[in-house]
Amino acid sequence: MKFVFFGAPGAGKGTMAAKAAETFGFPHISTGEIFRGAMRDGTPLGLKVKAIIESGGLVSDELTIGLVEERLAMPDAKAGWLLDGFPRTLGQAEALAAFCPEDHVIDLEASDEKVLDRLSGRRMCRSCGRSWHVRFMPTAKPGICDHCGGELYTRDDDREESVKVRLENYRSQTAPLQDYYRRRGTLVTVDGEADADSVWTVLKGVMERLVSARQA
Repeated sequence: MKFVFFGAPGAGKGTMAAKAAETFGFPHISTGEIFRGAMRDGTPLGLKVKAIIESGGLVSDELTIGLVEERLAMPDAKAGWLLDGFPRTLGQAEALAAFCPEDHVIDLEASDEKVLDRLSGRRMCRSCGRSWHVRFMPTAKPGICDHCGGELYTRDDDREESVKVRLENYRSQTAPLQDYYRRRGTLVTVDGEADADSVWTVLKGVMERLVSARQA
């Protein structure tokens, strides 16, 4: 099955998609992973992205869509996938619907106050990219990733002033996708306000019902 994980920055998309991937066996695919994989594999699109990023430019919608299409055509995604961070715009959503339509869109809802609280305490691993939180998901040793032992750091866009800008951009650009997916009949709303374990318990039940209904 094909799932899009949707929601504001800090709503828990990455955390929940990672848990879902482990439980249901679908690959967790984020735009960051797509970019890194394409650059690492040296695909034609990957080389274009590498040149843009190294020059400090922004990757266009057209190129991002091409990379996602390339990634979803790989063998491990044939049986299904969990997309995190794409689509972000209506144009991207329409492109995805054209080349590989989603089955369900998991919309994790969280207030701006909750997002600010989560992101200000988020720490990322420089080595493996895993996400932690100083209060909600602390590591055994402060500043060190439990998964790989890498160094943790605070992303520039997780600082409060940056988070507020990201939320404004989300409300203006990405939030209208809710109406689009609601019209397509694929939107499934999940309350993302609670702690990660509680949200996962609810989400796991929702996904089990959706997968079972598809297999019936």
